Amino acid sequence: MKKENVSDAVIRRLPRYYRQLTELCAKGVVRISSHSLGQEMNITASQIRQDLSCFGEFGQQGYGYNVEELHTEIGHILGVDNDHHLVMIGVGNLGHALLQNFPFAHTGFTVDAAFDISPAVTGTQVNGVPIYSMDEVDTFIRSHSVDVVVLTIPQSIAQETANRLIDLGVRGFWNFTNVEITSSRPDVKIENIHFADSLLTLSYRIANR
Repeated sequence: MKKENVSDAVIRRLPRYYRQLTELCAKGVVRISSHSLGQEMNITASQIRQDLSCFGEFGQQGYGYNVEELHTEIGHILGVDNDHHLVMIGVGNLGHALLQNFPFAHTGFTVDAAFDISPAVTGTQVNGVPIYSMDEVDTFIRSHSVDVVVLTIPQSIAQETANRLIDLGVRGFWNFTNVEITSSRPDVKIENIHFADSLLTLSYRIANR
């Protein structure tokens, strides 16, 4: 059971644990110690134990963790078995690439639809996902359960579009517009993705190696 006030740092490590455990399951690894898992992930064993203790008791002294069971438990904590429903706004190069290549289903999301203003793409499909005109987005969201909207649209309309969708009841955003979108509503959750931040982090490490 998730405890209250889990730090953002712990939450952001959970997907790393899930990804590593997915790989271990694929390799047929049955159990692993916190020490060995830490070595694989470059995290201390004590950090792993501390992180997992935020959500309950996992593993046994002298035995370690059952890989498949821990994978399932962390997946449950992350909500991958909740069947979240998602739509995308903007099907340009980035939006198209995400629809074509990103494994949404493996992370517990079903992509129901995408929307764009271009007549060249509306009425078509990408990887089985139908693309509708932006004129239809209000009606669609009012008549469907939409947990998350992916934004791959110009910066200039990002906040305005998010506000419109929040008013329609959307409470989750995965934002690739490279500008921070915000909401004063505490129930609205936003992940602002900045590719440049990652590249600049690499730049710093190269410059200071």
